[in-house]
Amino acid sequence: MTARTAILGGGALGLTLAYRLARAGEPVVVYEAGPDPGGLAAGFRVGPDGPWLEKFYHHLFGTDHAIVALIRELGLGDKLSWTTPSTSHLVGGKSYRLDGVVPAITFAPLPVPDRLRLLGGLGFLKVWPFPERLEGRTATAWIKRWMGARAYGVAFEPLFAGKFGPYADQVALPWIWSRIHSRTARLGYLRGGFQQLYESLAAAVKAHGGTVRLGTPVREVRQVDDASTVQDGGGRLRVTTAAGNETYDRVVSTLAPRLTYALAPDLPADFTQRYDWSLAYGAFCLILALDRPLMSEVYWLSVADPGYPFGVVVEHTNFQPAAEYGGRHLVYLGKYLPMDHPLMRATKAEALAEMLPHLARINPDFTPDWVTDSWSFAAPYAQPIVTTDYRARIPPRETPVPGLYLANMFQVYPQDRGQNYSVVLANQLAARLLAGPGAGV
Repeated sequence: MTARTAILGGGALGLTLAYRLARAGEPVVVYEAGPDPGGLAAGFRVGPDGPWLEKFYHHLFGTDHAIVALIRELGLGDKLSWTTPSTSHLVGGKSYRLDGVVPAITFAPLPVPDRLRLLGGLGFLKVWPFPERLEGRTATAWIKRWMGARAYGVAFEPLFAGKFGPYADQVALPWIWSRIHSRTARLGYLRGGFQQLYESLAAAVKAHGGTVRLGTPVREVRQVDDASTVQDGGGRLRVTTAAGNETYDRVVSTLAPRLTYALAPDLPADFTQRYDWSLAYGAFCLILALDRPLMSEVYWLSVADPGYPFGVVVEHTNFQPAAEYGGRHLVYLGKYLPMDHPLMRATKAEALAEMLPHLARINPDFTPDWVTDSWSFAAPYAQPIVTTDYRARIPPRETPVPGLYLANMFQVYPQDRGQNYSVVLANQLAARLLAGPGAGV
């Protein structure tokens, strides 16, 4: 007998899981609060009939095998493009590449001995295959010891502070290992935007008999009290939305743990307290359409200089041709922030007033009349704060409530958040659920 499954969240993880279950013949319903499939990875149209663009900048790495395989499986492989754009650091008002051996050796902000230590440390993390042996140590302490205090201060400290704020010196060493070990200089993009993947996933779920309910936030998940309802095949978990109640044999929440706990009051207090990871930042992005390039060739500029209200400048059209966006030059100004930070609830006009003046520090010729259009987006729980006790606080996939499962980006440690690892987790969970009782998750 097949199980009827509800999946909370229609992002990369939820839609991939739904697709795998539906293709195997299981009835599945996806609940997504937003108007489009994709969740935090959803895009928007650049112009009324233009291509999709991500609300929060995104690309693929050469090691992102799971999502590349999924893209090809869904018939979108011919839209994948790969290139090696310039990724750089802004130090002392100048842009320096730091994305390979030669750039590290010639990294002028550091003396030659420190460059060699930096290169050696990066090389070690690149080839070291055992992240579990790095547990219990902070990235800050390890980098200072092996790469040197100057390398840490120039290449890492400003970025850690910009990403994690007061928790910068508490970040676990396996986290930075994952970023260096798994990432590549060669980057991939789905021409026309990754929203095409999520539209295709949603369509595939429906084609296999599943349901995707957009604009449908879930209010509550409760155990069914009436045992006869379960015996009659009505399911053991009740999902409540504005449209009413439906029962399911199992519910998989792909939402952030704290959001899931708020929706599922039957979860025991000792479970939610143990796995209630409250240390997470939100993400804010201001996207600009310019009538000319901001930077001559740099795609990704990590801002290590103080005083900027953003931590990264991503000129998307130094990665993908501006011609694909009607000649617009598209620039992201991004920042991870505490969820109570004013920018997380700022209007677009307020964000423009805060950020535009600083672009003249990157390009002295910049003036606000270069901006022909703009968009702003904010999302909560976008970046977990990965401190040294993080591993012990990762929630298990199976909860004490029978049939209720958790699957979210907080569980992909030591890997960082990302669409590829959402697909990996979805594939793993689908295989376990389809294997039946006793397989474990």
